[in-house]
Amino acid sequence: MHKTECMAMILAGGKGSRLGALTKHLAKPGVLFGSKYRIIDFPLSNCRNSGITTVGILTQYQPLELNWYIGNGNAWDLDAVVGGTFILPPYMGDDDDASNSWYQGTADAIYQNLNFVDLIDPDYVLILSGDHIYAMDYDKMLSFHKAHKAAVTVSTIEVPWEEASRFGIMAADATERITEFKEKPSHPKSNKASMGIYIFNKDILVKYLKNDAKDKTSAHDFGKNIIPNLLANKERLYSYTFPGYWKDVGTIESLWEANMDLLEEHPKLQLDNPKWRIYSGNRDYPPHYAGPKAKIKKSLVGEGSQILGTIDHSVIFYDVIVAAGAKVSNSVVMPGTVIEKGAIVDNAIVGESCHIYEKGKVQGTKEKVFLLGHHKNVHSEEK
Repeated sequence: MHKTECMAMILAGGKGSRLGALTKHLAKPGVLFGSKYRIIDFPLSNCRNSGITTVGILTQYQPLELNWYIGNGNAWDLDAVVGGTFILPPYMGDDDDASNSWYQGTADAIYQNLNFVDLIDPDYVLILSGDHIYAMDYDKMLSFHKAHKAAVTVSTIEVPWEEASRFGIMAADATERITEFKEKPSHPKSNKASMGIYIFNKDILVKYLKNDAKDKTSAHDFGKNIIPNLLANKERLYSYTFPGYWKDVGTIESLWEANMDLLEEHPKLQLDNPKWRIYSGNRDYPPHYAGPKAKIKKSLVGEGSQILGTIDHSVIFYDVIVAAGAKVSNSVVMPGTVIEKGAIVDNAIVGESCHIYEKGKVQGTKEKVFLLGHHKNVHSEEK
C-alpha cells in the first residue's frame, strides 16, 4: 500500500442540540451555511487544499443525510485511487454489545477506529471537528509539528481575554511548548484557546487511546482526558497559533453571526479566494434572477433564487423566492423558502422550504435571533 504521511479523522457525529430545529433530523456538520455550503465543507475543503487525501469521517447522530451528501468525496476531489473519503459509523465487534458500541466521547470515537488508522498506517494523524467554520492550511501546522519534534500539536487561536473563560485554555512557554491546560478556567493565565484540532504522532495516539480505554472513570475525551494525561507525563505538547478566522457555530446566535460575518466589506473568511477554494456537494442551479424592481444590498444570493423584492444585509440560499414588496434584512434564508408580497423577515434564520405568506412577519432582534424551523408556514397574523 502507498505510504500516507498524514491522514485526517473528522469527528462529525455531533448532535448540535443548541441549534434547535435545524438539527432535529440532521447532524450538526450537515447544517447549511453561507448561501451554498454545509459546515462539513470547510474541514473537507481544508483537507483537499492541504494535500491530505485520506480522510475518515466519524458519524453517529442522524447520519443519513450527511452520509448521502458526502458520498465518495468527489465534490472535494477526495475520491482518489490512493486515499479517499471513508464514512466510519459506530459498529459492533465480536465482544461488543449494543450498549457500548456507540462512541462514548471524542477519544473513544478514534479508539474504536484504530483498526482503520492501522490499515492506513500514517506517520501522523490529524484530528478535526466537523462543525467549525474556518479556512486553514493543515500542511503549515504539520510543518510546525515536525520542526518542533512534537508528540502532539494543538491548534489554538487567541481569543479576547474577557472571553477566555468560555474555552479550553492553553498556557505555553517561549518556544510554544504547552505547560498547562484548563477547561473553562475562571482565572485564565493565557488567551490561547484550543480549536479542537490536533496532530498526533501515530504511536503516541495509539498508546494514549489504549490506556484511556482501560480507565473506567474517563470521559474518553481529548480535552478532558487525553491532553491532561499527555501533560502529566511531560510529553512534547506544542501550541500552533492559527492567525485566521475560526468560528464554533454551536448556537443559533453564533450561526447567524458567522453568516453575517461573510457580509463585511473585507470579510475575515473569504469564500472567493481562488487559492483556497471552499468546495460544496450541493446541487447546481441556474443563475439567480433579480427582477426589475429588486433591491439587493450587502447580501449573498444563491443560485436558482428569484429576487423581486428587497434584500438587505442577508444570506439567501439557492432556490428561494422573494416576491415583490417583500423585505428581508439581517437574516439567513435557507433553500426552497417562499416569501410572499409584503412579508417581512428581519434578524432571523428561516429554515428550509418554509412559506411566509403575504404580510407575514418573522422578526427577531440582534440580541435574540428568531429561528423558524424547516417546513413551517407563517400567515399574516403570526409572528
